[in-house]
Amino acid sequence: MLTLIPGQTTLAQLEAIWRDGTAVRLHESAMPGIQASAAAIAAAAQGSAAVYGVNTGFGKLASVRIAPEDTALLQQNLILSHCCGLGEPLEIPAARLMLALKLLGLGRGASGVRPQIVTLIEGMLARGVTPMIPDQGSVGASGDLAPLAHMAAVMLGHGEAFFKGERMPGGAALERAGLRPVVLGAKEGLALINGTQFSTALALIGLFRAWTGLRGAILTGAMSTDAVMGSTAPLHPQIHELRGHRGQIAVAAIARELLSGSEIRESHREGDLRVQDPYCIRCQPQVTGAAMDLLRFAAATLLTEANAATDNPLVLSDGQIVSGGNFHAEPVAFAADQIALAVAEIGAIAQRRVALMVDPALSFGLPPFLTPEPGLNSGLMIAEVTTAALMSENKHLAAPCSVDSTPTSANQEDHVSMAAHAARRLGRMCGNLSGILGVEAICAAQGIAFRAPLASSAPIRAAIDTLRAQIAPMGADRYLAPDLAAAQALIESGRLADAAGVSLPL
Repeated sequence: MLTLIPGQTTLAQLEAIWRDGTAVRLHESAMPGIQASAAAIAAAAQGSAAVYGVNTGFGKLASVRIAPEDTALLQQNLILSHCCGLGEPLEIPAARLMLALKLLGLGRGASGVRPQIVTLIEGMLARGVTPMIPDQGSVGASGDLAPLAHMAAVMLGHGEAFFKGERMPGGAALERAGLRPVVLGAKEGLALINGTQFSTALALIGLFRAWTGLRGAILTGAMSTDAVMGSTAPLHPQIHELRGHRGQIAVAAIARELLSGSEIRESHREGDLRVQDPYCIRCQPQVTGAAMDLLRFAAATLLTEANAATDNPLVLSDGQIVSGGNFHAEPVAFAADQIALAVAEIGAIAQRRVALMVDPALSFGLPPFLTPEPGLNSGLMIAEVTTAALMSENKHLAAPCSVDSTPTSANQEDHVSMAAHAARRLGRMCGNLSGILGVEAICAAQGIAFRAPLASSAPIRAAIDTLRAQIAPMGADRYLAPDLAAAQALIESGRLADAAGVSLPL
């Protein structure tokens, strides 16, 4: 059980919630603020002044006053009417992270919800009740309205949820878990569906997966360098210090460690007629390092957003209830677009390394398509084509979503962020990246084997041993799809990078 302090939750904690299914609760220090804001909303609901979403309708209907006795019905109607999602159900780890992010937002004490709302979310996370949330329907503007409504519906005993591996009505899931649905008070429905938690959860998952891919790419890039007998001169630390970019310096340093002690490298320091390697070998620190910097920039944005109050209106510290626009997910959309650019470029330069290794005109003595008997065997010819397909798909998917907008809600919400689209496509992109890097690992291991009796470095040999535990060397042609999938999984899990000791904090 993780205890989260709203405003101070870390990326490591958020990643643990997603990867490990860790249950969470709010630190007790959050409760006074939650109670104070709930009291302010309760008073406003009984007052004569119009307060948006408390005693008025929503969006374009904000001018319609709602009687105090209709408060609960107003909030329930809001939730049910907004359950308009389509598409595939969000994966359970992602939905749980979304719930935890909503808990953090409410915990800032500005949303006006009663403590029992927080307690129910904590209970759902602790007992494994996960709302079924369709992954389409948000434009990332007045909050991720449809996805969050599907989340909130389960809290009312409506909608659908997953419990112990079974999909069932939301009310049944709560009952089986020993939880009771809530009757919403003033503004509580609005607090639950206003916010960026769907987009932020998916963007964070994209970030975590991209970072794992980045670690894998530094390793596979070093493996490829040894396979083609590339030079380590471009990794000289002073080159990178003279430019000064943090990521570039870090990638070069890790690559130097990975290649240190390689007999292959030492064998061609003298007498090698090649003056410079192609960019995909020589410029790895500049490209992968720039991607690292971009991912860290996006991480800072998403960490801020994860700890933010993003619903509307908000109860300020002096008790004022003020309408604003914190639900607009533009920061998340920008961050997701940055992650997409980084993922696409990490994969693009890796794909060129694959192409280099299978091309006998460029691979410095390796056989065509890395097969010992080319002609009779095609070797890794089409594995390289697959990486080209994945790279091309990522290029298309990397087109920015944040520059798109369309008016919604009768032009009340006339500029939207498209953060949900920006974040949702990261899952496919990261899977594509892992596929490219998995093929690169297979090709590089094959190429290094052709350099025998010369051996690569100890870290790279450890990675190859991990790969070889699941994927045999290529001899005669065979059915390759399972091998590619296994290599992709080794990259996706981080096991290959771990085997080589590539440790890199986000």
